[in-house]
Amino acid sequence: MSDASSQTAAVVAPRAAGRVRQVVADYVEMTKPKVQSLLIFTTVTTMYVAGDPSLGLVLLTCLGGYLSAGGAGVINHWYDRDIDAAMERTADRPVASGRVSPRAALIYGIALAALAFVVLAVGVNMLAAVLSLSGFLGYVFVYTVWLKRSTPQNIVIGGAAGAVPPLVGWAATTGSLSWTALYLFAIVFYWTPPHFWALSLLMKDEYAKVGVPMMPVVRGERETRKQILLYSLLLYAITQLPFCAGGFGVPYLVASVVLGGVFIYFAYRLYRDPSRPAALRLYLYSLLYLALLFGAMVVDAQL
Repeated sequence: MSDASSQTAAVVAPRAAGRVRQVVADYVEMTKPKVQSLLIFTTVTTMYVAGDPSLGLVLLTCLGGYLSAGGAGVINHWYDRDIDAAMERTADRPVASGRVSPRAALIYGIALAALAFVVLAVGVNMLAAVLSLSGFLGYVFVYTVWLKRSTPQNIVIGGAAGAVPPLVGWAATTGSLSWTALYLFAIVFYWTPPHFWALSLLMKDEYAKVGVPMMPVVRGERETRKQILLYSLLLYAITQLPFCAGGFGVPYLVASVVLGGVFIYFAYRLYRDPSRPAALRLYLYSLLYLALLFGAMVVDAQL
């Protein structure tokens, strides 16, 4: 091989490798792995609350759950590519930026959802597969297509899709559902509005620019802060139901009271202090709150 050919190969090979890395990164990014981490955590912790699942069952359930929620995330990238391209935070997303074609993203999202159903139906059980599919359909059609661009209640109703993972985890472990599983669903359901509205306060101008009727855009920041506080109080009450029903003991009760009290404190601070730092503190704490609360459930179940 000549020196010129060697030099050309030395230039082309790294470029090709870089393109491959970019493609892989884009297809992973479309599954929204950062969002998925908390969903998977609530699934796994619920499984250990429900029983004593094998490691293989946990891994299969997580794989199916990731594929299903990932498929929903991909289709969200496909459907929202127009508004994503207009917002600074999302303009560099793979579909919005043009790095991945809309057709490829749609096929990819549907394929992930189909594979998720097969994995869960064959490797876990049909109930878990159907519940996971319902979460996928709810996120895609109820939240993304219907509610997100039509009502400030989008995240309240559409948030049910994000509350499905505990149901999937419970069904995967026991093959059925129970009141405790429904309480865990309700906890995530009522946690979602204050969590997401805190973020929407930080993103208000971006949502207003693209015409997405998030609560701060339509009802104003003061009303949003009021709703956050009210939902934080509702969340606190909902978290006491599993203990009152006998599903958990004192360790969970203590954790839910302390964690919920801090949540209400941050929500009240935000209500009184309409600043971005206050909204950011609540948003970040809400992530920690849900992880610690579900972790406390596992500790309680093992005692």
